Amino acid sequence: MMHNMQHQYVERDTARLCTEMLCSDTFIQFLYSEPVREKAAWLFRLFTCHRLSSQLLALLSFDLPFGAKRFGIVRFLQSRGINFHECVDPDITTKTARAIFERQIRYWECRPMPQTPGTVAAPADARLVLGSLQQQSHFFIKGKFFAYEELLGEHQQRWLQAFAGGDVVICRLTPEKYHYTHCPVSGIVRDIYDLPGAYHSCHPVATLALATPLSKNRRVVTIIDTDVAYGTGVGLVAMIEVVALMVGNITQCYSEVKYKQPQQILPGMFLKIGQPKSVFRPGSSTVVLLLQAGRVQFAEDLLHNQTGPGLSVFSQGFHMPLVETEVRVRSYIATQSRLTS
Repeated sequence: MMHNMQHQYVERDTARLCTEMLCSDTFIQFLYSEPVREKAAWLFRLFTCHRLSSQLLALLSFDLPFGAKRFGIVRFLQSRGINFHECVDPDITTKTARAIFERQIRYWECRPMPQTPGTVAAPADARLVLGSLQQQSHFFIKGKFFAYEELLGEHQQRWLQAFAGGDVVICRLTPEKYHYTHCPVSGIVRDIYDLPGAYHSCHPVATLALATPLSKNRRVVTIIDTDVAYGTGVGLVAMIEVVALMVGNITQCYSEVKYKQPQQILPGMFLKIGQPKSVFRPGSSTVVLLLQAGRVQFAEDLLHNQTGPGLSVFSQGFHMPLVETEVRVRSYIATQSRLTS
C-alpha cells in the first residue's frame, strides 16, 4: 500500500500537470489496508460486497443534510470548482448533494463534439488512460485494471473473441464530475447485459490494493456495432459501465435530443454519438471502452501525456508510465484507423 503519495494528471485543455485532491483518501487507505482486508474481512465485505451497505453509505453522504455536512460532501464538491453555470437547473446549488452529483448540463453548448466522420468521443468527463490487450504493445495493461474474461463475462465467448487483442480506454469519474455517460460512437446495440459483482472503490489506491477491481464490480456491458448505415465505422465497441463504492445503480436513459424522453436501451436500438446514455447514482465510478484490434488510432496528445512526467499512483504501482489525462465528455479521443477507412 502506498501512503500519502501524490497522484497527478494532465489537464488536456491547458496541458498543465495537476495534483488530484483524492476524495476520502484516509478512509480508502484504511479500508483497503492489509490489516483490514485480512484481519477485519467482515468490515471490508460490509462496505464493498453488499449493495445495501453501499446504498446506505450513499444515503448518509448524499441525501441526508446532516450526513452530507458530516462527511463534507458538499464542501468537497464546491471546492473542486464545479461550473454551476453549465447546469440545466439554475437553482442546483440549493439542492441536495445527490442532486448536485446527478446534475444535468447544457452539453450541447458547453461540451462541443468533433464533426469529423469516424471519430470516437469520450464517454464521460473523466481522467483517462489508454491501453492495449496485445502483450507486445507498449500500452499492454491486461491483468492490471481488470481480468479480461471477467470484465466481459466468461460465458460471453462471442464478445471475448471479438475484442481479443484490441484496444482499451479507461475513464475514471471522480466524485465531483458530471456523472452522465454519453455514447462514444454511433451504431446499433447488438447486446446489453448486467454482470453481478461487488462495490469496490475506483480510488487509485484501491485499484492497486485489489487485483483487477474493474472486473470484480457490478457492471453493465453494451455492445455497439458501428459498421452500419450512419455508424462511426470502427467495428464493434464495448462500453462497460462499472459501479463503485456508494454507486449502487446505473440507470440507462438514452435521449436523442438533449435529456428529453429518456429510453431504456435495448438490442436493435440505434445510438447516436454524443447523446446521453446513462447516469451513475452516485459516488465515483468508471467507464471502460473496448475497441477491436486495428480499428482506431488514439489521439496523439493522449498518448504523449500518458508517458510524460508525473507522479502517478498507477505508474509507480504498475511500473509503467500511466499518467491520466483529464478529458471532457464528447471530446475527441480516437479516430478510424487509416488501414480500415
